[in-house]
Amino acid sequence: MRIAIASGKGGTGKTTVSAALASVWTEAVSRPVLAADLDVEEPNLHLFLRPVITEAHVANLEIPVIDAAACTRCGACREICQFGAVTILGDTPLVFDDMCHGCGACLAVCPVAAMSPGAREVGRVEEGAAGSIAFVNGRLRVGEAMSPVLIRAVTARVNGKLAALPESERPDVLLDAPPGVSCPAQNAVATADVIVLVVEPTPFGIHDFALAVEAFAPLGKPLTVVVNKAGEASPELDALCRRENLPVLAAIPDDRAIAEGYARGRLLPEMSPACRALCLDLARQLAALRPEARHA
Repeated sequence: MRIAIASGKGGTGKTTVSAALASVWTEAVSRPVLAADLDVEEPNLHLFLRPVITEAHVANLEIPVIDAAACTRCGACREICQFGAVTILGDTPLVFDDMCHGCGACLAVCPVAAMSPGAREVGRVEEGAAGSIAFVNGRLRVGEAMSPVLIRAVTARVNGKLAALPESERPDVLLDAPPGVSCPAQNAVATADVIVLVVEPTPFGIHDFALAVEAFAPLGKPLTVVVNKAGEASPELDALCRRENLPVLAAIPDDRAIAEGYARGRLLPEMSPACRALCLDLARQLAALRPEARHA
């Protein structure tokens, strides 16, 4: 089972929920767990889980390399490129590496095979463990814009780790998604069985939550809600959840002690018996949404 923890905007407590679930998952549902940080632009799940990193792999984007001697300057590569990454300046064919999305269309249309695949590093995939919690994350290269490429590399590594295990030993996977609703977030939740949307009951939080619901609902996956910094009742948020038929599985109280614990890198279940009970209950509710359970 894969659960993506997402949010319409940054800073809503998405990583707080991801780390909390990872820390209690095995106790709550008696299954192993793998935590993957797909927020590759600003990974911070490791700050809470404190994994020991044992492997790191470079993630590359395939980019074209032009053999200027073989190139006939026909312009087919320039015409097919939607991103302006390939051009002919004067008599010189050029590739702008940072603008290339690695689609490979230019290689496919070159009539004289003057283009070959090269590579540009976009970041690194790190693996390790935090106690019994398997851990994978991605770190985007500074200045790199192609975060979906690295997100897919992290997801592929997660798939590889699961495929190497017998089905009965495969862990459940918690995906800490990047905030927002654009391509990185869509890539991060694409393989999830269930999406948890974390929301703060503020005007900005509810606005971006509504955008997230609009963006993720068409994926056809079960959407659930965790309210963070829950205080006074929010009729607008309640109405939105009712209208979209979104179950609110947990409400983390707006508590100064929780904020101070978060700032010190503490896990939510460590902060009080009530917080621990809340996290255990949330894990059990999510596990009950397992696909085979829904079809039983």
